[in-house]
Amino acid sequence: MNYRFVTFLTFIIISSAAYAEDSSNLSWWSGIKDSLSQTWQSQDYELYIPVNTWHNRNFYPKEKIDAFNERPWGIGVGKYRFDEEGDWHALYVMAFEDSNNAIEPVAGYAFQKVWRPAEDVRLGAGYTLGLTMRQDINYIPIPVIAPVFSVAYKQLAMQSTYILGGNEHGNILFTWLRWQLK
Repeated sequence: MNYRFVTFLTFIIISSAAYAEDSSNLSWWSGIKDSLSQTWQSQDYELYIPVNTWHNRNFYPKEKIDAFNERPWGIGVGKYRFDEEGDWHALYVMAFEDSNNAIEPVAGYAFQKVWRPAEDVRLGAGYTLGLTMRQDINYIPIPVIAPVFSVAYKQLAMQSTYILGGNEHGNILFTWLRWQLK
């Protein structure tokens, strides 16, 4: 794991929060806090069921791929809302078996711009910001900044993120089902 990269990301997140406290940026910071508050106050919940972890074969030798767990058993829950523009916001927690069969928790916020090509069909693209912890780095909190994509029909969505990385780390497509309970 590249600890300098994690340190850099942590510095950026902390710096952004400090920058937001400047009075000229209060409207920007207020908008973020308002969005998070509205999502937290939502009465709408969803269930997350991890279904696949695909390691990009261009970045890993076959022996490593054969040793990895690509069936991430786990579960998660979140609160979600659709804003006035129809875009999706969520606060979530999830735990699943990582590539090494160890439990990996993740929690955060996600946003997707949503397109509706048909009445019950939604396509989404956005991002997630959060924290995860892994056994192979002693469960030290790691910031997560990743793209999120989805295809949804009524209350069921298939959602994925791609974790960027380098040779023999990262470069993973993580996919889960998302079921809106209300």
